[in-house]
Amino acid sequence: MKNSAAALPQSEVEETIGRKVLRRLVFPSALFVLLSSIDRNNISFAALYMNADLGLSETQYGFAAGVLFVGFMLAKYPSVLLMERVGFRAWLAVITIIWSVSAFAMGLIRNEWDLYILRVILGFAEGGLSSGLMIYLTHWASERFRASVLSIPLIAVSLAQVIGAPIAGLLLDLDQPFGISSWRFMFFVEAAPALLLGIWALYWFPDRPAKAKWLSEKEKSWLLENVVGAKSGKEAGSPKQRWAALTTPVGWTCAMIWFCLLSANYGIIFWLPQILQGMSDLTPTQIGVVIALPNAAAIVALILNARHSDKTGERILHVAIPALLGGTSLLVAYLLGAGIPGLLALIFGGAMTGCTVAAFWAIPTKLLPPESQAMGVVMINLLGGLAGLIIPAAMGALRESTGSFLAPLLLIFALAVVCAGLCLFAGAQMRRMEARQAAA
Repeated sequence: MKNSAAALPQSEVEETIGRKVLRRLVFPSALFVLLSSIDRNNISFAALYMNADLGLSETQYGFAAGVLFVGFMLAKYPSVLLMERVGFRAWLAVITIIWSVSAFAMGLIRNEWDLYILRVILGFAEGGLSSGLMIYLTHWASERFRASVLSIPLIAVSLAQVIGAPIAGLLLDLDQPFGISSWRFMFFVEAAPALLLGIWALYWFPDRPAKAKWLSEKEKSWLLENVVGAKSGKEAGSPKQRWAALTTPVGWTCAMIWFCLLSANYGIIFWLPQILQGMSDLTPTQIGVVIALPNAAAIVALILNARHSDKTGERILHVAIPALLGGTSLLVAYLLGAGIPGLLALIFGGAMTGCTVAAFWAIPTKLLPPESQAMGVVMINLLGGLAGLIIPAAMGALRESTGSFLAPLLLIFALAVVCAGLCLFAGAQMRRMEARQAAA
């Protein structure tokens, strides 16, 4: 019997399923990204007092911020394999509970080695989260709406700063709550919600579309027929096909672009509170409010950029131009210093730096073969993790050796220029691939 879902206009089917997927999966997934980002990045606020209490140098702090990504990278591929073996919801519950416990233990550290070890454990727990969510959601999103669907969890990274920065500032301004240092109290408070989230994951997420009770049989059939990866939570293909991303030039170009994009993001996330503290007499609460502004702008810019990218079908320039503008504006903001012009440049730079990620992910998920997408996503995220490992530590070393944040921000600017160049190179690769496919 002919499937009646297929007889409906495709746009109507996509929109009906898309609304359900957004409500039931995409927004809940974003909540996990939001809390993980808060627990990963709140060290930047703790550093305002923690560094002095523990006797950390700027180089030691930069290393501690970045060493998380050792665990992050080590866990990437094993975590995705575990997800495919045990199913998405069980996998998500386990990693969420582990990260909540390690984030809570950050409030108990006594020296830099405790800090290093816990950051690695936290990174290991969170290592597969972004890759796993990206793979999971692509099993529910058609090509037409992919950038928009993927933009929602990615928005949560900026939203974590909009929400987390003012909360962290308020908690740090408390005077010895319950007789403990305010930065330790901040770690305890911000880690607790993830434990409840991990338990909730077991009851909320279906492993694949066929198990979604909130989809009709017609809607399940449409997904199975029209969305790559919807039939199973496991990737098809031979081992050689699975690892094909490692030999695909476009895959490596995408990975290097992602390295540059995350270099700017991680550099600013882990150092901006101290940059602002050095430029002004703001309290932690005030610093939190200031940091929330460019991240709020990034949320708006990310949505607009993703929608325009989907509408036009163009991906490359939607990454290259904002990346270059972002790196330039952040450098200009520092050179302008405290004041309204500098703040406006900071807001614009934050918006441009943060708005590229959804348009970027529409590139590799379109170009890589379906059987190699899981490994491709892991590979790209591994290089992104390498940015988190290298850039915060490099900025700390540059800051300590020069006594200024100018050199670290020049590094961010240089990477933005490289990113724009790599995007143009990726565009040329895409055109050559399309020409070969048309000629075949």
